[in-house]
Amino acid sequence: GSGASASRCSSTARAAPAPAAGPWPLVAEDHPTAQALAYVADNRRVDRGRHPGFQPEQNCASCALYQGATGSQAGGCPLFAGQWVAAAGWCTAWARKG
Repeated sequence: GSGASASRCSSTARAAPAPAAGPWPLVAEDHPTAQALAYVADNRRVDRGRHPGFQPEQNCASCALYQGATGSQAGGCPLFAGQWVAAAGWCTAWARKG
């Protein structure tokens, strides 16, 4: 019955982790390094006047420096030791993966 399919799903699927659940806190936008790199936790808030080369597909998750798992909401970045960046974030150090 329906109980069998429910148990099959529970054995193969797990709940998604909470945003930014991890060993480190998210970097604050007012952190000195974040300010120096114009980091924003949501790339929709990038100041396009100051950063005319910014493209909407640029975010931390698509950056070569991002250390989070594919699909994660946050992950490590060597520029912010001991803190995580938001996958949806952006800073001036963004570099295309690959």
